Amino acid sequence: MRRRIAEPVMEPVGVIGLGLVGKALAGRLAAAGHQVIGFDLRLEARAALQGGQAVDSLASLRAQVRQVVLAVFNTRDVLAVVEGPGGLLEAESAVTPRIQTIIDCSTGDPPVLAALADRLAAQGIDFIEAPLSGSSEQIAAGEATMLLGGAPEAIARSAPLLEVLAPQRIVAGGAGFGARAKLATNLVLGLNRAVLAEGMAFAASLGIERATFLKLVLATPARSDAARAKGGMMVEQTFLPAQSRIRQHLKDVRLMLEQAGAAGQPLPLSQAHAELMQAAVAAGDGDLDNAGLLRQWARLAGADPGPAAGD
Repeated sequence: MRRRIAEPVMEPVGVIGLGLVGKALAGRLAAAGHQVIGFDLRLEARAALQGGQAVDSLASLRAQVRQVVLAVFNTRDVLAVVEGPGGLLEAESAVTPRIQTIIDCSTGDPPVLAALADRLAAQGIDFIEAPLSGSSEQIAAGEATMLLGGAPEAIARSAPLLEVLAPQRIVAGGAGFGARAKLATNLVLGLNRAVLAEGMAFAASLGIERATFLKLVLATPARSDAARAKGGMMVEQTFLPAQSRIRQHLKDVRLMLEQAGAAGQPLPLSQAHAELMQAAVAAGDGDLDNAGLLRQWARLAGADPGPAAGD
């Protein structure tokens, strides 16, 4: 009689932040066989979690896991989740199992995250920066690239889990360098989207239809991944946030400008980009997909952009 070989038991993993990115990461973990324990402040986000167990407090989550993935909005949220009242480290000694690893997939403030990594390392906790370059759809499909920052030994210890989250990974450096890498690459990506919107608005002013302009871009050296990902949405004027939001990228660009200012590096194009996005947010477009920035060019021309398709 053949003995059944027991399948390896996959350790439960906590996912904090169940927005577009958090849900994509939770799905990858569940598909790999991990039990997912999810938490979000929003009831509707917890209710929408599939393939995992949503809990209603950080205390409940931290009592069940040793490894945590963060997909929160900004560094302030990271600090609140980790060190704030009711956070992961509150009454840590009284909690079993003990948190051992925190993987931060948000786009954050490099010096603040580096300091947090040092404080956690002093407590024997690995903190790994792991922001992802790619949309939530690309993350879910395993097509996004993870930009890693942290101690080499910490990254090595979490290699199997990081492989599940993103098969494509680049180590940018030590603590703080994951955020630096994400900000630098997001600068290029965001300006690609913005210049596509400006080109489409310019083409329209010359009497070229949006669909024709997109064909021109994709058939010439002007093509880009941004044009492939966002061009169709601009043509159809469909800007519901299936992948990303204007207000989220505005947060990133503000961080870029802050870090560049501290280094004495002017970023005039990103400054103009931030002003465009700020105006879009003020006009009520902050929760539209980043492709919706196209609507701001209509406003600049004194026209009403009209409703975004699907509103």
